[in-house]
Amino acid sequence: DGAIQCSENDEFVYQEMITFLPINSHPKPSEVLVIGGGDGGVLRELDRHPLVKNVTLCEIDEDVINVSKKYLPNMAKGFTSKKAKIIIEDAFEHIQRNTHKYDVIICDLTDPAGSPSEKLYTSESISLMHNSLKQDGILCLQSECFWMSLNLISNLMKYCTSKFSVCRYASAYTPFYLFGQLGFLLCSKSKDIEFDKPSFIMDPSIYGLKYYSAAIHQASFILPNFVNEVSSFFLFNRLFTIHLQWLTRSYTPI
Repeated sequence: DGAIQCSENDEFVYQEMITFLPINSHPKPSEVLVIGGGDGGVLRELDRHPLVKNVTLCEIDEDVINVSKKYLPNMAKGFTSKKAKIIIEDAFEHIQRNTHKYDVIICDLTDPAGSPSEKLYTSESISLMHNSLKQDGILCLQSECFWMSLNLISNLMKYCTSKFSVCRYASAYTPFYLFGQLGFLLCSKSKDIEFDKPSFIMDPSIYGLKYYSAAIHQASFILPNFVNEVSSFFLFNRLFTIHLQWLTRSYTPI
């Protein structure tokens, strides 16, 4: 449809950020589920991380994988990873019946409008992914550009804060994407997580990183005021709801 999905010159920005923001926020990210990711880029990044042991990738369209192997070999080399298990299936159906629990779920999805990924940006889908995570599990969602999709980000924050204890939006510079900005919504079941403080530090020179670093990790959560207002609104609502539930429980007559 003429919409750019990836570019060889700057793909490393997106791949490194969507992978290492959640992975390096988790104390032991051994088991990972990738939803989408048919170009192989996220698999490539996960393969180089020493704490990641097993990766399941669920891609709806096998043609995406085959085209990537043919035309985007630098990304598709992720499919050679010995850590990876590939499933060709609708991810929504997969997580509906899934009983396995993951440490991290990474949603490397196409833009939702008019695409099969649309149903993965719903409250029902967020709930299913929440249930597919371990008690300290982390979810990372490709979450669009705040210059043009603030309503979508707002809805995602609403869905996610109703299920997860901590939700934060992180930003990256992506030159070939619309407006040169793309974001990621990170959600934790554990209330003790601090997303802007990576628990695992990767030396860029050792791991061959071109964009991501511990400093970039921390800086990605520094956002413009108008974006922070959206995040703060739903965080306040979440805290208010928890407090109200506590009060109700505390003062219920015996």
